[in-house]
Amino acid sequence: MDRITVGLEGRPYDVLIGQGLLAQAGEMLAPYARGGRLLIVTDTQVGQHVLPLFAASLQQAGIGYAAHLLPSGEGAKSWPELERLVDWLLSEHVERSDHIVALGGGVVGDITGFAAHIVKRGCHFVQVPTTLLSQVDSSVGGKTAINSAAGKNLVGAFHQPSLVLIDPDVLDTLPRRELGAGYAEVVKYGLIDAPDFFDWCETNIDAFMAGNPDARRHAIARSVEAKARIVAADEKELTGTRALLNLGHTFGHALEAETGYSDKLLHGEGVAAGMALAFRYSVRRGHCPTSDAERVSAHLEKAGLPTSLSAANVDTSGEKLVEHMLHDKKKSGGTLPFLLANGIGKTFLAMDVDLSDVAAFLNEERSR
Repeated sequence: MDRITVGLEGRPYDVLIGQGLLAQAGEMLAPYARGGRLLIVTDTQVGQHVLPLFAASLQQAGIGYAAHLLPSGEGAKSWPELERLVDWLLSEHVERSDHIVALGGGVVGDITGFAAHIVKRGCHFVQVPTTLLSQVDSSVGGKTAINSAAGKNLVGAFHQPSLVLIDPDVLDTLPRRELGAGYAEVVKYGLIDAPDFFDWCETNIDAFMAGNPDARRHAIARSVEAKARIVAADEKELTGTRALLNLGHTFGHALEAETGYSDKLLHGEGVAAGMALAFRYSVRRGHCPTSDAERVSAHLEKAGLPTSLSAANVDTSGEKLVEHMLHDKKKSGGTLPFLLANGIGKTFLAMDVDLSDVAAFLNEERSR
């Protein structure tokens, strides 16, 4: 088992990664079960495929539980579902000392963490991520949120988990499309500042996708180590360091908004297209070699991910997409920062991007 510590001052927590960890969850979570009971939040799909194994582990450890099921999909990150979840927690007499368990993907982790933050002015929670995207990204770092009519993740809070349990074996239950969407976030860490890891991804993608346990465990551990390091250095994006984790997200969130946060474009697919766009836009601005942008797109396409507007099911004007970007929560003082690149592993934060030029670039991209 790998143990990676997110070294926040005064509030460190561990991320445990290991094959078969889900079957040992009861043993791991026993210290977090007040009165021998845990409150679990999951969704209908995970409730069917993963909850039985998780529950059996709790029962073996003598831990009782109650479970709340959210609908599957991005639509669950909403005001009505948040209200329903909070009402359930209160009906279960949740206490501030309790640890609520988020068992599921990024949607479950996001809304559960936010509910834990606001109910009774703050409860603890534990992340047990069941998708690749949530294992390598959203379960670590304490970003919690729901969506609103204005955009994605615009209502939320920083609320760190007490523990993260990651079992790579659970990825065997994922549809190929979901696995690919999560893989985009794995590749992101190589593109930010670790060109050697991007090299590893290019060499090992076939083994990873085929289910090789060593490849999957290495990719997850390397991703979590990278995120833990960045979060510890800049927990709330005050210095700009953590902003590097948003590579591809400014473009990607605009694509998600245009497709209605639906199954037409999964979050990881939006990030993949966004990263490809960010690299091509970096070429346009003279920062990045064309060969690096082509290499990025080729690798993402090998993973079955979209790298263009058309492949992302988006056919709208650049001006419309830029309008979506104006709701970005990273906007400050009227300026929207962009993550661009000088090459693979050389991402930087650009504060001087002209949005009219971005719109022109996206209009040109419509013909790809």
